[in-house]
Amino acid sequence: MWTGWVGAMAGVVFEAKGLTKTYRNGEVEVHALAGVDLQLFAGELVVLLGPSGSGKSTLLNILGGLDHASSGTVRFQDHDLSTLDDNGLTAYRRDHVGFVFQFYNLIPSLTARENVNLVTEIARDPMPAETALDLVGLGGRMDHFPAQMSGGEQQRVAIARAIAKQPDVLLCDEPTGALDSKTGVRVLEALSQVNRELGTTTALITHNAAIKDMAHRVLLFGDGRITGTQVNATRKQPSEISW
Repeated sequence: MWTGWVGAMAGVVFEAKGLTKTYRNGEVEVHALAGVDLQLFAGELVVLLGPSGSGKSTLLNILGGLDHASSGTVRFQDHDLSTLDDNGLTAYRRDHVGFVFQFYNLIPSLTARENVNLVTEIARDPMPAETALDLVGLGGRMDHFPAQMSGGEQQRVAIARAIAKQPDVLLCDEPTGALDSKTGVRVLEALSQVNRELGTTTALITHNAAIKDMAHRVLLFGDGRITGTQVNATRKQPSEISW
């Protein structure tokens, strides 16, 4: 078991106030976010838990600079993301954010090392691809191609690629959604190790309630809102989680 929570003593990385996001589907307006207020703190691992369609991915896209809110404000450190144009958001994503998605988006013709190097070539202060792959337990698989790797190994390559540019925040959208429990736990172990060893603020979206037990905090989502917050005074290690 792990104990304690870093957030109470750490600085605010993200602060959102009154975030809304409305999409138009023909004549119908879809309110993906309906007024979200939140803070994310330096070094914490927070799980965003809720059913599909509850607004989790929309929020993550706005925090990651992939989309603009319809209204409200969101700040990253001392930057107001709400005021950035597309070029500004591109620079923000490049310099500060790592993404991990449900699907790995690896280039099949490149080895694990080469996939990670795609990011290190454009980052300001990257870690070597070898270091990133070692960190996620793939030091012996660097020169293997995606087709030679399991789904869990491919997802860990995707994590290595995301962290190689040493981002301030790591945003993960259903990173275990395509994996069985045993394989998913290996991916969660890699994410928790990155959070612990690098201090990377990590937000993890899931609809899998079992995963919430490894977080410092859990934000519960429903109908485009945060419906509750849970602080885990005692956290489970990923190896203690199954589903």
